[in-house]
Amino acid sequence: MKKNFKLENLDCANCAAKMEAAINKIDGVNATISFMTSKLTLEADDAAFDSAVEAAQKAIKKVEPDCLIVR
Repeated sequence: MKKNFKLENLDCANCAAKMEAAINKIDGVNATISFMTSKLTLEADDAAFDSAVEAAQKAIKKVEPDCLIVR
């Protein structure tokens, strides 16, 4: 499954790049983050998609604690 999400409180392009790298380290997950549009594109297996979103949120919080994935 592939889905787009809005990111709230994304402050800088460098942080976006760090978040993208951290999310892509999660097994079975492929992600891209666009700083200009504040969007996250997340791709993972259908069965594990919800856990992939939760893991992505945890990875994002480690880089920028105020940034949230809006579902």
